[in-house]
Amino acid sequence: MRIASNHIITLQSNEIFVFGSNLAGQHGGGAARLAYQKFGAVWGQGVGLQGQSYAIPTMQGGVETIKPYVDEFIEFAKQHPQLKFLVTEIGCGIAGFTPTEIAPLFEQAKGVSNIYLPEHFWKLLK
Repeated sequence: MRIASNHIITLQSNEIFVFGSNLAGQHGGGAARLAYQKFGAVWGQGVGLQGQSYAIPTMQGGVETIKPYVDEFIEFAKQHPQLKFLVTEIGCGIAGFTPTEIAPLFEQAKGVSNIYLPEHFWKLLK
């Protein structure tokens, strides 16, 4: 299984830390703060690749508002097979969603060999 660790503190040169953000790119807490402090997330950029991190907005409304950004991320990962994307439990911290709500958004990631999901997401996707 392609399982992303729940405790990522370092990255290899080809690894990308995928985190939940807000559209304003104010990376002040949770995984977003870690992305900003350690993995190149850019203050003021709430979407997409930034250094060795990739932001997926989760703070702008319901689950349906997150899905287009997850779909965009999956397409990006497909176009960059040389990179390994380590997805955190996006939206399941400060944004207040549960893995049961978020994991189904990653259904299409199951067949993408360079996307690594949290173990809890995998359990829900089976």
